[in-house]
Order: sequence, then C-alpha cells, then structure tokens
Amino acid sequence: MSYTDAERGTQGKALRVNLDNGFYGTFAEIGAGQEVARHFFSAGGAAGTVAKTMSAYDMTFSDAIYGPSRRYVSRERLETMLEHEQELLIERLGATAGDNRRFFVFADTVAARSFRRHDESHGWMGLRFQHAPHAKFSNIILHVRMLDTENLLQQEALGIAGVNLIYGAAFNHQNPRALIGSLLDDLKPGRIEVDMIRFSGPAFTGVDNRIMSLELVVQKLTRATLFRPDGEVVQASDAFYKKPILVERGSFRPVTYVTNDMLDGAKRLFEQESGVAGAEPAILMEITMKNLLSHGPLDLQDFLDRVDLLGALGRTVLISDYGEYYKLVNFLTRYTEGPIGLPMGIPGLNEIFNPEHYNDLEGGILEALGRLFKRNVRLYVYPFISPSGELVTCGSFRTPLGMENLYEHLRVNHLIRPIEDYRPDYLQIHSLKVLEMIAAGDATWESMVPEAARVVIKKRGLFGAAKLA
Repeated sequence: MSYTDAERGTQGKALRVNLDNGFYGTFAEIGAGQEVARHFFSAGGAAGTVAKTMSAYDMTFSDAIYGPSRRYVSRERLETMLEHEQELLIERLGATAGDNRRFFVFADTVAARSFRRHDESHGWMGLRFQHAPHAKFSNIILHVRMLDTENLLQQEALGIAGVNLIYGAAFNHQNPRALIGSLLDDLKPGRIEVDMIRFSGPAFTGVDNRIMSLELVVQKLTRATLFRPDGEVVQASDAFYKKPILVERGSFRPVTYVTNDMLDGAKRLFEQESGVAGAEPAILMEITMKNLLSHGPLDLQDFLDRVDLLGALGRTVLISDYGEYYKLVNFLTRYTEGPIGLPMGIPGLNEIFNPEHYNDLEGGILEALGRLFKRNVRLYVYPFISPSGELVTCGSFRTPLGMENLYEHLRVNHLIRPIEDYRPDYLQIHSLKVLEMIAAGDATWESMVPEAARVVIKKRGLFGAAKLA
C-alpha cells in the first residue's frame, strides 16, 4: 500500500508517516484515551512509526513514572513526560537504530469532558523530535481548548490534531507557518482552539515565537494569544488565574507618555477596588488585529517593533481578534473571577457607546453593555483634547441621543470612573503626530516618548528615525 495525494486527511497522514520508516518514536497520552496512537495503528504499517504507546491514567502510576506534580494538566507535566520518554527512547534504541531514524516523543495531558467534569476541557500537547538522525531534539509545545460538548467527540478531535502535529513535524518543520495552518486539518471550525504554541531547538533556528503566536490569530486557530516582555509565549490560564486584570488597548505606534500616564492613573484607581487591594494585578497591553490591519496588509516588522517597545517597558502583550470590548471581557473571565479594569481615552468611550458596533446583537447596545458589565468590570477614562481645543472628560462626555441616562447610571454606580490625577501637559501628545515628527527628523518627539522606548527607537531606527551609528 502506498501513499498518494488522494489519501491526504488524517488516515492518509498517519499512513505516510508509517511508510516513511524514518520517523520513529513513543506516544504517551493521558486524559482522552490513546486517540493519537490509534490513528497510526488503524492506518496500517504502524511498526514503522510506533516504538511504544502508554497511558498512565492513574495518578499513583503517573507519579511513579514521571514524579509528583502540582498540576497534572499543565505545561510542566507535559515537559516532564517528554523529557522522561526521550531519555528512555535514546537509552534503549539510540545505539541500534539511531543512524537511520529520526526519533520523536509525542505526549499530551488533557482534561476532557467526563461524567464528573463539565467545566472547560483543555490540555497540553507536545512533540520532541529530531529533524535529522543524531540531531539534537527540537520541540513544539501547544495548548488546546476542546470545544465539543461530548467526550467521544473531544477524543476524536484531539486525535486528529495530534496526527496533524506529528505529520507537520515529520514533513513540514521547515515551514512553521504552514505547520500551524495544518494543525486543524480535517476538523470543522469550533471543535478545537490552539491558543498557545512554542517552537524551539535546531529545527527552528531563527523562528520568532511572537510571530508564531500572531499566526495563531491570523489563521483563526484562536482569538487571542499572549506573551511576556521577554517574548516568551504563555498560556492565559497560567498568567491570569484568579488575578485582577488591568488591560489597556491601543496601537502603541509608538508608545508615548500618554500610554503610561493613562495606565498609571487607572492602576491607582483599580487598586482601590474591592478584590484588588493587596493583590498584584496582571497588566496587559492589547493590540487587536483590526489595529494591526488598519494601515493595510499585515506588516510583521511593524508588529514586532510595537511589541519590542512594549517589552522595553516591561509589558505583557495580548494580541486579539476581539473588536468589541465585551468580547475581550468575556475572554478574560474564562480565566479569572477577579476584577477587570479597562483604561481608555474618550475615543475608546465613543467606541463603546456607538450603537452601530452592535447590529449583530439582538439586544443591540443594551445587550453589549450588559455583557460588558455583567462581571466586576470598571472603565477608567482619561481626558482628551478635541480638534477644536475643548477638554473632554468622563464628566463632560456626550453619548448618542437617548443614552444619557444609561451613561449616568454607569457613572453614578462607579462602573465608569474618571482618571483625574493626569498630566495636563501630556494631553497634547498624539501618536500620529509623534510618528510624523520621527519621520521628519524633528527631535521634539523625544520629549514625548518614555526613555526605554526612545532608546529602542533610536538604536534600531524604527518608524523612520535616524539610526544611531
């Protein structure tokens, strides 16, 4: 039996890996059956791929093999599984089969839907592999959310995604973007979400995981992804678990003193809220896909420039495809029951109170505001100088006709609060003007941008700035 393009699909991919006779390894699956290994057995020729399969479901057995763990469905546990199985594989087969085979270890640890478990189903999946015989191992680690409502369907979806991952590493590791695009092959939309991915090792030299995170959103494998100031990709539940969250949305092109002043003012108010005092909130800077595409086709270098500026200020970055604020809040409340604060300027407030944004909702703007404020959410509003020179504040803001009482209700109940301890001299700073100054060689821009960001702009010649020699 041979592999042809007509046999592509989950079984076809498993068959091609089996018949390749050069990609050989171990499967260790916990939490949703042995669905990935099953595809390789049912495709035929599994002896060419499978060295061992195992599933240590019982925690006592799992601890005896991999050591005790604080959380069994975690990245930490996945990496322990990969490390242990890699060592065994090389110890037992390295000397006898290592000259003509590329070894791999596939592992997953998931919490699928069960008779006792009905909350979010999710898990970690990873592959440690050699891109050439005797090469050092490379890694692909990802976090998945299983969205089917039945256990068997979740198992099926997980199995398909696992085959796609193994096939991609075996035959397409030179093109990580294409590998990402193939992870959900044979899966209808809405079955699995991949909200975190990380590539490492010699097979992925030069790969920037921030761009790979962006690809997850661009290729619609997820609606949002997250990485720390150092560029390390993180999963939302690890970053947000039970924490209060303060998230500022913007273009950050470039970061200015207004960016910091708005955030600092909001943080001072946020720390006074019930449920925040004494806790260190997670602080995020969010860039939406709409924002990234506002100037035309996606510019990856422009994206990295913005992220680097935020990283220089020590900020965690959230990339999302959530245009409306209530959708962003709904995403955040998956991971925390703590308070959520949204710093914004008057333009952001205008966006929220624009009824045209909610034509797809049966209840229109009333439904949108209900969703936005249904949890412990506060808006912190920074003042704005209008084109006519008028100072617009939270108190003088004018809603569309007929919404005045609704807006006043939200203000009186402190769901919308003014940032009052702002720097008046910063109100004249606008990102677009700063960009124009940078491009024109007008050094005045340097007085409008925080020092850490200023250094990066000048050192790398960002946004048309004269690059330092």
